[in-house]
Amino acid sequence: MNLFVLMKQTFDTEEKIVVQGGAVAEDGVKFVVNPYDEYAVEEAIRQKERHGGTVTVVSVGPERAAEALRTALAMGADEAVLIADDRIADEYGVSRALAAYLGAQACDVVLGGNFSVDSGAGQVAVRVAHLLGLPHVASVTKLEIQGGRAVAERDAEGDTETLEVALPALFTAQQGLNEPRYPSLPGIMKAKKKPFRQLGLDDLGLTEDDVAARTARDSLSLPPERKAGRLLAGDPAGQAAELVRLLRDEAKAL
Repeated sequence: MNLFVLMKQTFDTEEKIVVQGGAVAEDGVKFVVNPYDEYAVEEAIRQKERHGGTVTVVSVGPERAAEALRTALAMGADEAVLIADDRIADEYGVSRALAAYLGAQACDVVLGGNFSVDSGAGQVAVRVAHLLGLPHVASVTKLEIQGGRAVAERDAEGDTETLEVALPALFTAQQGLNEPRYPSLPGIMKAKKKPFRQLGLDDLGLTEDDVAARTARDSLSLPPERKAGRLLAGDPAGQAAELVRLLRDEAKAL
């Protein structure tokens, strides 16, 4: 079985976000594997342990994303591919690059995180599935593969849906699918010898026009600082009237 995992390197969730000049400052910041992608890597490794095959992790990003890929190799993935090209600017370009790479592979299962914790767009995997014409199941909390079919349970806003799809198919992992393992020392040492490829648009047969951005960021800023709470004096009727006034005149919520 050929399993592929779509990965992204993101800010450590413990990092403080600093915006400078309309962009998030990256100086001195720690980067990690996107937490939801960790579930996808772990699930791919578990499926390989059950059914055999290979796990290839793929990321589109800057050179530093190699560190995240090597973490996945240390966890137990077999191969890594980094698609690094400055001409890829948004999620549309990322999905086109991933689809071009995966379209040339013999894929049985493609896994990814439900969304990335930085942008939170959750659209790359959906776009890739559409471009490749693959069935797509999002927010998966359980995955059983048997023969050429897969049964997936997915989170549906507090409920659970069960879907059966034919392979090849694409799945995105939700929290609760598994508990990702930590890379072991032997795994870290083995990771150094595992295949690691770096590709650009030219290697994928794509041009700059093929991945031209479909979105543009107008501005980026932190939320306004939270104001201190206020105590309303008077009887309940007076407090209610004052609350309505504040919501209407100051908060502009009414």
